Formats: sequence, C-alpha cells, structure tokens
Amino acid sequence: MDTLYLIRHTTPAVARGICYGQTDLDVTESFAAETELIRPHLPASIASVYSSPLKRCSLLARELFPGHPVRMLPDLMEIDCGRWEMRAWDELPAEEVDPWMADFVQLPIPGGESYVEMYGRVIRCWDHIKSVKGPGDAAIVAHGGVIRSILAAVGGVSLPESFKTYSLPYGCVVRVEGSEEGWTYRVLSTHAPAGREQHKPKSFYR
Repeated sequence: MDTLYLIRHTTPAVARGICYGQTDLDVTESFAAETELIRPHLPASIASVYSSPLKRCSLLARELFPGHPVRMLPDLMEIDCGRWEMRAWDELPAEEVDPWMADFVQLPIPGGESYVEMYGRVIRCWDHIKSVKGPGDAAIVAHGGVIRSILAAVGGVSLPESFKTYSLPYGCVVRVEGSEEGWTYRVLSTHAPAGREQHKPKSFYR
C-alpha cells in the first residue's frame, strides 16, 4: 500500500483579503507553534519529502523533516495569480474579477493560470512522485490549491465540487493511501488559525 501525507503550509505573512498565489511569502511569528501542531500527525516511516519551492512550504518541510533531503518541485506551487498577485481582492476591477468568479475553474486569472491548468501540472507531478518515491511513506508540503487538486483526483470529485468538499486550513495534514482497490484519504489535522481566509472579493461571500 502506498501512503503519502499532504501537508498545507502554515499561516503566511500576508494581510487578510490580499490575493496571492506564487508570491514568495514568508511565514509568521506563529510558525513554530503551528509546526508543533502538525508534527504529531506524521509517522517516523516517512522516507521521501517533496515540497513547493516557495518559502512558506520549503521552510516547513525542512523544519518537519530535518534529516531528509527535500526535493523542491515547481509544479507543486500554488496557482499563478498573474496581475492580481498581492492586490486586494476587493479592489480588483469588476470587469476582470466578475467573469472569473462566474467560471473560476476554466477561466485563467489575467496574466496567470486557470484552476484547470494548475490541476493539470499538479496531477502530472503527483503521478511522478508516486512513480519515483521508492519504499516507505512520502510527504508533500504544498498549498491549498495543490492539495485540493490531488484530493479531487484521488476522490473522483470534479474541480468545482472540490471547493465545497475539502476544507483545508493552514497546517492541515491529510493521509492518502493507495491500494489495488483505489485511493482513500483521511484528514488527520485541521487546527485552523483564528480568522477566516479570504480568497475572493467580500461581495461573493454573501
């Protein structure tokens, strides 16, 4: 049986309501405390570690697995937010954000990616990891969009439905197990930090 642990990064150093994807954000002062909440859910059997190269993931991967080489894979990066990177969601022009919100899975962010495009590269990377990881369990330290893409693939859930199906707060841990019968997953940790994340304009939460 193949077992892989999907770990979302801890709280990033960015104000709530700012659009970010591949911006290389730092971690916050709660990094150490959040890391300690993750650690008990990871077994000693992990032999291979993969990470997004962005700092909020790579720092966590090295902190959790100090005795392992961490393989940085660019395809594990979050969605590319293009011209919206580091702009306030509520200040994005309506002529750009409204059509995207109406079809955010298929429509690319201006100058960036669509969720379908991100899903394609993430699943290619996931298939690669499964093919090369060797004996023992593996860990993947990545982003919410990346983990959601993997879970959608292994769970047979459409991308639009995946946003309703999978709640993935900062620092969550998901165990994914594969056998001849298929793949199953179990959420092991959801110690969500205080405050709701905002990944779209406030008007769309109503």
